[in-house]
Amino acid sequence: MPVKRPAPGDLEPIETASRDELMALQLQRMRASLQHAYDNVPHYRTAFDAKGVKPSDLRQLSDLSLFPFTVKSDLRDNYPFGMFAVPRAQVARIHASSGTTGKPTVVGYTRSDISIWADLVARSIRAAGGRPGDMVHIAYGYGLFTGGLGAHYGAERAGCTVVPMSGGQTEKQVQLIQDFKPDLIMVTPSYMQVIIEEFVRQGLDPAASSLKVGIFGAEPWTEAMRSDIEARAGIDAVDIYGLSEVMGPGVASECIESKDGPVVWEDHFYPEIINPDTGELVPDGQEGELVFTSLTKEAMPVIRYRTRDLTRLLPPTSRAFRRIGKIVGRSDDMMIIRGVNVFPTQVEEIVLAHPQLSGLYQLHVSREGLLDQVEVHCELLSSTAVTGSERAVIAQWVQQRVKTLVGISTRACVFDPNSIERTQTGKARRVVDKRPR
Repeated sequence: MPVKRPAPGDLEPIETASRDELMALQLQRMRASLQHAYDNVPHYRTAFDAKGVKPSDLRQLSDLSLFPFTVKSDLRDNYPFGMFAVPRAQVARIHASSGTTGKPTVVGYTRSDISIWADLVARSIRAAGGRPGDMVHIAYGYGLFTGGLGAHYGAERAGCTVVPMSGGQTEKQVQLIQDFKPDLIMVTPSYMQVIIEEFVRQGLDPAASSLKVGIFGAEPWTEAMRSDIEARAGIDAVDIYGLSEVMGPGVASECIESKDGPVVWEDHFYPEIINPDTGELVPDGQEGELVFTSLTKEAMPVIRYRTRDLTRLLPPTSRAFRRIGKIVGRSDDMMIIRGVNVFPTQVEEIVLAHPQLSGLYQLHVSREGLLDQVEVHCELLSSTAVTGSERAVIAQWVQQRVKTLVGISTRACVFDPNSIERTQTGKARRVVDKRPR
C-alpha cells in the first residue's frame, strides 16, 4: 500500500543535521548530564568515585566508556526516589514498572522531561506518517505503565485527535475503530493480533477498516509478525522503541518510508552496543546489548543504562541518526535449553510461517530429571478446520523446523483457535517456565 512520505518541512533541523553537528550537540549535552547526575544523585557520585572518574574526564564521546554502567538493580536498590536528581517537589509525574520480579523500578519526570517526551513521541508519530488532524486510537495500557500516557501526550503534541481507549475490552476496541474511523493505532503487536481476531470473529474484514498505520512497541516482534499484521490488517506496521527507565516509548522509532529499524533520537539519547558478557564496546553493525545514556533528562538522568535488549547499531538512512536493528531478544529472556541459546522470537518466526497457524504461541519449559523439556503451544487459525491426523502433521512440521533452525528438540501441541492465553492490557506471556527455581 502507498505510504505517506514526509515533506521536508515536516522534519526538525536536527533530523537532517550533519554527523559533526550532531556529535558536537551530544558532547555538550553528555557533559551536562554527567555533571548533573554526579552532583545530585548519591548513587552516581559513589559509582563514579569507585571507578575513579569525574564528569570532567569526558573530553570526547568515546570517553563515555570510562564511566560505570547502570543496571536495573541499581534502581531497585534506591527505591523509591533515590535516583532522582531534583527535589521530589519538582517531579511532575511518576511512572513505575510492574515489579513482577521484585520491587518496581520508579521513574520521575519534571515538566520539562514530560514536554521533551511528548516532543519525541510526536516526532515518532510524524516519522510513522501521522499528521495533524489524524485520529490516533491508543490501546496501550494507561496508568503506571509508560505506554498509554506517553503515546497520549505525544499524539496530542503532534496535533492528532486522541482516542484514549487503553487495553482490554477487545469488542469495544473494534466497535470504536469501526465507529470513529481512526487513521493510526498505537498498541503492542501481540494485542493487535487479538484485535484482528476480534474483527474476524465479528464477521468483519480487518483490512477494510479505516486504519492505515500501526505503531507497535513494548515487546520484541519479528519481521514475520510485521508481514502477518500488515497482510491481515491492510496497514503499514512500524516499530517504536522505548523503556521506562530511559523515558518510555519514543526513544527510537521507525520511519514509514524505509521501515528499516527504529531511528534512535540521538539528540536526546546516546546509544552504545556492548558485549553482554564482558561489557566491552562492540563496533556498529555487530550484535550485542543496547546501552543508553540520557542527554537531556532532569528528574532522573541515566548513565550507561544496560537495557538487556540485544540488537545492532546501524548507519543512518531516512534521518541523520543511527538506527537499531530488530530486537532479537533480551539477554535476561534468553533460555539455555540443553546448552543451546533460545529466544522466543526464533519460535515466533517458525509459527508464523505456517499458513494454518495463528501467530499466537507459548513455550512451556519443564524439567524431567536433569534435562529441560520444551513444549511449543500454538493454535489453528479461526478459519481452519483440520482432522486429528492433519493436526499431527502440523505439529510434526513445527517440531522439525524448531530442531533444524533453533537446534533443540521440542514437542509441539496444536490447539483449537482461541486456546492460547490472550493479552488484554500488557505484553504477551511468551514463556511459561515450570522449572524448579
